[in-house]
Amino acid sequence: MDLQDDWHKIRAHFNRSIRSSLHVSIGSVSKDGNPTVTPIGSLFLNKGQKGFYFERYTSSLPLNNQHNSNICVLAVNSNIWFWIRSLFKSKFSKPPAIKLYGVLGERREATEIELARLKKRTKLFKISKKGYDYLWGDMKHVREIAFTKIEMMKLGNMT
Repeated sequence: MDLQDDWHKIRAHFNRSIRSSLHVSIGSVSKDGNPTVTPIGSLFLNKGQKGFYFERYTSSLPLNNQHNSNICVLAVNSNIWFWIRSLFKSKFSKPPAIKLYGVLGERREATEIELARLKKRTKLFKISKKGYDYLWGDMKHVREIAFTKIEMMKLGNMT
């Protein structure tokens, strides 16, 4: 897969992954050289190999970004039917997981469009008003990401 030519397929995979897993994992490195992984449920991919996530519960990402802005995002399609079909066919019809490498950008206030995208993604959880308000009611800031490289996850002969 090519990062530019297949960006629409990559975005579709990330949307499927977030629907099935409710998050992606973002890896970064601390100033001491220790790797850390942060689950993020609010990552959105835009056009032009760019994206953003809402930065509210991330403690290590902003700290690590101060000395090393490189990150890796792992998106796994955890849909049970995708896996069952793939196991019966002994082959994945689409990649089970994709890693995107990128560089964190600046933290800024979210736009109205970005807030609307978050509300659309989380609308199912509004049935629990108190929990919804607690988790997503105060999302105000996003951090941009520019993606530079893609890596398909390989799982033996099935890929």
